[in-house]
Amino acid sequence: METLPHNAALLIVDLQKAIDDPRWSRIGPRNNPQAEANVAALLAAWRRDGRPIVHIRHDSMEPDSTYRPGGPGHAFKEEALPLAGETVIGKAVNSAFIGTGLDEWLHDRGIGTLVVAGVITNNSVEATVRMAGNLGYDVRLVADACFTFARLDRSGRLRTADEVHDLSLANMDGEYATVVETAEVLGEMSR
Repeated sequence: METLPHNAALLIVDLQKAIDDPRWSRIGPRNNPQAEANVAALLAAWRRDGRPIVHIRHDSMEPDSTYRPGGPGHAFKEEALPLAGETVIGKAVNSAFIGTGLDEWLHDRGIGTLVVAGVITNNSVEATVRMAGNLGYDVRLVADACFTFARLDRSGRLRTADEVHDLSLANMDGEYATVVETAEVLGEMSR
C-alpha cells in the first residue's frame, strides 16, 4: 500500500443501528462479524493521530426504512459514535456524494485520500467508492471493516454474504479503489 497521507479522511458509511434490524438478514446472515470492531480500531487510530473523520448517516425518506430519521435504527452504532467536533454528513440516497456537500467539504480541506468502511458493501459503500474514484480521490476500501448480507441473484440462486461481499470488492478493486485490510491500514499509520 502506498503511504497514507496524514490528512487522509476516514469515511464511515451508514454504520447505524438500523443495520441490525432482522429484515436485513431475512434471506441469510451477514458476513464479517468483526467489522464493527475493525471500524472502532480505525476510529481510535484516526482520533489518536488527529486525522479527519467523516461519519456518513443515512437519512432515508422511505416510510418503512430502518434508517428513517426519528426511528430507533437511525442512531449510530456504539462502535461508530461520532465524538464532539467530528463531521456528520446526512444522505438520502446510496452515494455519500449526492446532495450532501461531501465533495466540497473534502476539497475545502485539501483531502485527496479516503479510507472507507461501513455498510452495505454492495450498496452504499460501493456507490460511494465508485463515485469517489470517478471524482479522482485515492480510495482505500477496508474489506474487513465492511459487511453485507446474503442475497438471491436474478436466477433465484442464494448467494452468501461472503460471495456478495467478495464480488462487490472485485467490482471496485483497481478501477475505483485499492482494497485493503484493517491491519494494513493500521500498520501503515504506525510507520
